Amino acid sequence: QVQLVESGGRLVQAGGSLRLSCAASARTFGNYAMGWFRQAPGKEREFVAVISYSGSSTNYADSVKGRFTISRDNAKNTVYLQMNSLKPEDTAVYYCAARLLATSFDRKAYQFWGQGTQVIVSS
Repeated sequence: QVQLVESGGRLVQAGGSLRLSCAASARTFGNYAMGWFRQAPGKEREFVAVISYSGSSTNYADSVKGRFTISRDNAKNTVYLQMNSLKPEDTAVYYCAARLLATSFDRKAYQFWGQGTQVIVSS
């Protein structure tokens, strides 16, 4: 079982930056690929970024490529999402998720989810 707790969401102006954190409880955190997803009001939850269990591989949604960076610290059982050049369309609840070993863009492939953290980008 893996418990995930996100933090770092808040109100920020367009063009600003935020860093989200996701702390995991698993003693075998290093065995899990970690993803970030987001859900805006009235929309489905969508893929944002994913990082492999070792941290050697990352992938991003086209909408955030070049602006967001996912990283992890396996010694701290934490994954991060650095968000720069934020836009109003980035407003959403951001969720981190874990799945054993392989990365995936598909939210249905993830077994464990956090409760989410709200990001609001004002124009």
